[in-house]
Amino acid sequence: MEKIVVVVEEVEVAITALKWALHNILRCGDVVTLLHVYPTQRSKSKKKLRRLRLKGFQLALSFREICNAFPNTKTEIVVTEGDEEGRRIAAVVREIGASTLVVGLHNRSFLYRYISLQNNSIRHLNCKVLAIKEPSTSLTSTTISIQGCSTTIGLVTD
Repeated sequence: MEKIVVVVEEVEVAITALKWALHNILRCGDVVTLLHVYPTQRSKSKKKLRRLRLKGFQLALSFREICNAFPNTKTEIVVTEGDEEGRRIAAVVREIGASTLVVGLHNRSFLYRYISLQNNSIRHLNCKVLAIKEPSTSLTSTTISIQGCSTTIGLVTD
């Protein structure tokens, strides 16, 4: 049984990443965790925070509908508040003990910010990272291995 975490975002490439993962790496009995991290608000208005959580949960539910077509898999939803640099995403991935992290790669992707943080590295995730870019025609896979660590980054591009 594998634990696969999929980052849920409001960009089309996130849906593409989920669909690619479901068709290519999901096996019977795997657990798919749909993770949405909404940004921390300076205003501590309970109404605004509740609206952000609700919006994130609704977005995750739309991703769950895609997962429902795959029987014998368990789908979980995690919606939490966090920073924009990706520390919270990384913390949840480690806490869950995920074997694979699937993200849609775009210009605002958390991977870019997380890697550029001082003293942070993708190695600290301790899982395979699949960054999937929306294809124009076909998919090919390139896997980049980081020597000396257990993290493998796979970049699927056109």
